[in-house]
Amino acid sequence: MSPQTFDAVLFDMDGTLIDSEPLWLISEKELMAQFDFEWTSEHQAFCLGGPMPRIGLYMNDLAGNPKDGPYFAQALIDLMAEKLSQGAPLMPGALQLLDEVTRQQIHFALVSASPRVLVDGVLRNLASHHFDVSISSDDVTRTKPDPEGYLKAASLLNVDIKRCLILEDSETGTQAAMASGACVVAIPHIVPIAESERVRTVASLEQLTELKLHELYTEWFH
Repeated sequence: MSPQTFDAVLFDMDGTLIDSEPLWLISEKELMAQFDFEWTSEHQAFCLGGPMPRIGLYMNDLAGNPKDGPYFAQALIDLMAEKLSQGAPLMPGALQLLDEVTRQQIHFALVSASPRVLVDGVLRNLASHHFDVSISSDDVTRTKPDPEGYLKAASLLNVDIKRCLILEDSETGTQAAMASGACVVAIPHIVPIAESERVRTVASLEQLTELKLHELYTEWFH
C-alpha cells in the first residue's frame, strides 16, 4: 500500500454505493398506502440515512399509531429485502472507484445503517469486489449518527480512522463520519450537505478518480 494514500475507504451503502433510494421510496409508499397515508419525497428526505428505529416510529406516527415503530421498521425491511434480492444498480462511478481502490491496494469496507439482511443482499450482488469488512446496524449498539460503525470498521481493519476516507450521501451519515474523526467526502442527492474542514462534497463518485483521491489526501495530510 502506498504511503501517499488513505489507509482505507469506508463506503456508506444506500445512496452512496448503490442507487437504492428509489427502491426505499417505493417500499415506503407501498407500506404507508396500507394505512391510507400518502408518502412523499419530503417524508423520504426526513428519513434519509436512518436509523431504522427512527423511521419506524416516524411512519407509525404519521399513520396514526395503528401499530408501533418496530412493526413499521420490520415491514419496511421485508419489502426492501425482496426488492434488493433482485439486485440494485450501483451509483455512477461506484464500480470504477472500487476498481481503483483495489488497484491501489487500499482497504475498503461497507458501513451501513441498514440491517444485516439488506447488507448481505447487496454484498451477494457484489461478489466480484470483496469488501474487507462490512458493518450493519445489527453489528453495533448505536447506529448512525453515532460513529460506532465507522470506528468498529477501522478497528477491524487495524487502521487509524483519522487516515480513512468515508463516503456518505446523507446528513445523518455525514454526522457519523465527522464524529469518527475521519476525512469525509459527501455525495448529496436529496438533502444538501455543507463542506467544512474535514468534509468535501462531489456531485458523483465519478469525480473520485486516482488524481482526485491523491489531491484530497495531499490537502488533508500535507
